Amino acid sequence: MKTSEYTHRFLARLIIEATTPLAVGSGEKDILTDALVATDVNGLPYIPGTAIAGVVRHMIEEVKPTEFDIKQIFGYQDKRDGRGSEIIFTEAKILNSEGKVVDGMNLKAKEDSLLKLYDELPIRQHVRINDKGVSANHGKFDEQVVFAGTRFCFELEMVAKSETIENFNHILAQIQSKQFRIGGGTRSGFGEIEVKELYTRHLDLTEPNELDLYLKKSSNLSESWDGWEKTEAKPSATQGWTEYKLTLTPDDFFLFGSGFGDDEADMTPVKERKVVWDDDFHGHLSEELVLIPATSVKGALAHRTAFHYNRLKERFAGYTGDKEPKVGNENEAVQALFGYEKQEEKKQVRGNLIFSDIIENKAFEDKILNHVSIDRFTGGAIDGALFQEKVTYGKGKTFEFRILANNKAFEGDENVQKAFEAALSDVCNGMLPLGGGVNRGNGVFTGSLTKKEK
Repeated sequence: MKTSEYTHRFLARLIIEATTPLAVGSGEKDILTDALVATDVNGLPYIPGTAIAGVVRHMIEEVKPTEFDIKQIFGYQDKRDGRGSEIIFTEAKILNSEGKVVDGMNLKAKEDSLLKLYDELPIRQHVRINDKGVSANHGKFDEQVVFAGTRFCFELEMVAKSETIENFNHILAQIQSKQFRIGGGTRSGFGEIEVKELYTRHLDLTEPNELDLYLKKSSNLSESWDGWEKTEAKPSATQGWTEYKLTLTPDDFFLFGSGFGDDEADMTPVKERKVVWDDDFHGHLSEELVLIPATSVKGALAHRTAFHYNRLKERFAGYTGDKEPKVGNENEAVQALFGYEKQEEKKQVRGNLIFSDIIENKAFEDKILNHVSIDRFTGGAIDGALFQEKVTYGKGKTFEFRILANNKAFEGDENVQKAFEAALSDVCNGMLPLGGGVNRGNGVFTGSLTKKEK
């Protein structure tokens, strides 16, 4: 009987927490939303193994370590030539309120105090604003997301010919890096994760006791295994990226709109709940918290970056030819930093900036502001022009925005980085308000900007 040349197994088990909402889409929609998240047989959110493997492979291809053979590790198919993958990713299954993995069909899974609340997941409203300040054509859509704070468990296994584990450790390092994101909208605030617990084990199957231990391991994530050894989770260094941190304080009111009204006002701020875990590894869903969507910050910065790039290139309104200002996806700085899509060319380019949503645990006070438009001749209210907006009062509170920028975006044109940093400075100086109602005095922030190159 021929013995397999792959005599070693490197295994890892990871407990991850979504520090921002996740949007791992199913490709389906319903009457409530344009995009539903993927759910398992129990109707609970999960992350397909293909989603994790795809992100890891893409990140490694970008880093391109000299000792790492992509085709050998992940496999390939080239007509009749090909080979299987040496690494196996499981699906990431959700944890219940007691921190236990829910894997396989479980008719009582949704009786859990936490998981029963996943029948109604948050729905995010999106609208793309053009350079004229109005919604772009076909730019309105919504999508379902998974609560921030949700925890998942998945495992990975690597078959090897020897005890050399550099490739395996490199994969674990990529999963723990700051730029590792899962699902959709990873450049717009979604998909950030943190490794909360890490277990590993290296087995030599030529040893009878280690072979026996390996054969006793179940593929069911909810079942325990005696072979795991707890390992310290160490986030890897962020190479080739620049981290910008904005420490901002609102002057008074700000409004990131929900798109809906309530019994008190016609316009209300968007709020969202998240899963909070205590020291005993028990989770519960918080009350509704103040949300600052990364998409709102990203959109404002994109338009202001285009403005500063045009300024640096001496392109001004009224000019034609080479001096005509370029806006939106036509602007070179926007293309380099924020990505773009050209439907007529069927071309899509992913952005080089990574934003994160902010869901604040701090206590905030809502204030209802009444508005009415006055007829300049009669001095009375214009018919239908009376409305109320509910805004958030944040004076004295501090927010931290962190933005990761891929240094590749700054190569070849120094004005791209200058324009982007000028836009960030405008936010810190109160010259670029954020959110809705900025023409009515909302959304003015002031603070400081720091930059750390990796």
